[in-house]
Amino acid sequence: MALRQAAGGLLKQLAAAPLELGGSAIQQQVTLLGSEAVSGVRHASNQAVKQRIRAIKNIGKITKAMKMVAASKMRNAQAAVENSRGMVEPFVRIFGDYPAIDPAKTITVAVTSDKGLCGGLNSNITKYTKALMQMYKGGEGEADKLSLVTIGDKGRAQLQRVAADKIKLSVQDTYKDKVTFSQASLVAEEVLREGGDAVRVVFNKFHSAISFKPTLATVLNAEALDAQLAGEQGSKLDVYEMEVANERGDALQDLAEFNLAVTLYNAMLENNCSEHASRMSAMENSSKSAGEILERLTLQYNRDRQATITNELIEIISGAAALEESG
Repeated sequence: MALRQAAGGLLKQLAAAPLELGGSAIQQQVTLLGSEAVSGVRHASNQAVKQRIRAIKNIGKITKAMKMVAASKMRNAQAAVENSRGMVEPFVRIFGDYPAIDPAKTITVAVTSDKGLCGGLNSNITKYTKALMQMYKGGEGEADKLSLVTIGDKGRAQLQRVAADKIKLSVQDTYKDKVTFSQASLVAEEVLREGGDAVRVVFNKFHSAISFKPTLATVLNAEALDAQLAGEQGSKLDVYEMEVANERGDALQDLAEFNLAVTLYNAMLENNCSEHASRMSAMENSSKSAGEILERLTLQYNRDRQATITNELIEIISGAAALEESG
């Protein structure tokens, strides 16, 4: 500030005596240095850099807050995931999993999130779903064996671009509140109305805060399940005693439907927990990137500011030297 006041006083002296100097060059230099140097207006590029620095700081604050919120939600969702695995694992042990089965009609359920800013979580599910569509694509003159059901707005938006005619059902806003078994049961009822022989559920399975992998779970209807369970020594269900002999089919039907509801419930919880973990990692990376950009912009701003001050000093010294020589 003292330097600018001294420079302003010197410029006023130079501007007050243009006739005594009699030199057009000094008068032109005073005109160039006049009002802008005294008022302290910096170069326009410095103001733009300063605005960018302020914007990057605000973005960094937002990403840090979003990371903290995602970490808190992930801890709560992880507890729900561990409880749901206790429901689905007994069905896997009893009925098994049949990813290589080729039924007459397949329904693929793509479980994604409703919101973005979570890395490539939803893109991976879309990629795996497209691969399944190619595997079960019908031949020439044949209808496709696969139909789609999407859970989550992001999956619907991505798959609608490539397979809008195959989407039979779309469910959104399932993650606004806490995911419940009732929600999964309602979705399971709608899926059963489509009448598929097998339902393939594609979701992100949560392993840790930095590891979540796309997973495929296959659920068969009662008829296909009975055929798969039958072996040389009879069906595995025969080891369980039925109170009434003709209730075996009804019991298998109920078990198949309950298995689908439990699988969808677990898939929704697993994907929800993976979403929070992925968003936490994405926001952490965004905060680091914002810090790096902020350092570069701050360095650039300081360099430009120092260059501006240096140029002003050179012009002041040059004017003072010219004034001394003419005097």
